[in-house]
Amino acid sequence: MRIDYHTHHERCGHAVGTLEEYVRKGIEIGLDQLGLSDHMPLIHVDPATYLPEMAMPMDELPRYVEECFELKSKYKGQIDLRIGLEGDYIEGWEEQIEAITTAYPWDYVIGSVHFLGTWDITDFRQTQGWEGRDRLAVYEQYYDAIGKAAASRLYDYIGHIDVIKRFGYQPDSSVTHLEDAALEAVKRYDGALELNASGLRTPAQEMFPSRRMLERARDLGIPITLGSDAHQPERLGQYLDDARALLKECGITQLATFDGRKRHMIQI
Repeated sequence: MRIDYHTHHERCGHAVGTLEEYVRKGIEIGLDQLGLSDHMPLIHVDPATYLPEMAMPMDELPRYVEECFELKSKYKGQIDLRIGLEGDYIEGWEEQIEAITTAYPWDYVIGSVHFLGTWDITDFRQTQGWEGRDRLAVYEQYYDAIGKAAASRLYDYIGHIDVIKRFGYQPDSSVTHLEDAALEAVKRYDGALELNASGLRTPAQEMFPSRRMLERARDLGIPITLGSDAHQPERLGQYLDDARALLKECGITQLATFDGRKRHMIQI
């Protein structure tokens, strides 16, 4: 079974390609299931005054869902489309997030932490945010948010759980205890994780999560799904062969899939 549950398209502003181009590419590379999962619209910052090209406008959200369902019907029998959303977790905005995650018939919602306040720690244009900060304190804030995202039960799985390492900024001291606490929160609230292969094309030079975290997730019995985090159709499925190989090396033999907000396990 070949799946890719994490993709973005032109509506978000910082990806290219139409939804249909991703669907056709998925068929071309032999995916069995393709998850369409663009970014949730910004809710805690003013899109008009924030940095451009961060997420789809709110008025595009219903059009996005409608197009997903049209494509699901059009390509039925050729590829199994799952309709999703990458939903930011922003502390204090849980009610507004829930309004979005319950307003549409999603198959799944990814819970990702991109923002610490108004700072997007995953945006290459905002790496100056690290300047003058205590890196350990930033990691503590980040993993605290991951734990709260898991506890909110707003999401079906946590996306790129250690993406904070993306640009190579690391504290001098170990953060293993922070990582493990976040994993334990995911387990406590019956969540799942993705193995996000896109880390291999970032300065971090490893997937999200790291092998150590993946093995700890295995020991805890946390279900795992797969995503390329493609922002271009030609990157759909990128590094997922490596990701499947890593899962097998770690003794993980099943993948989590999602349908109507319900989790199903399949063999890799």
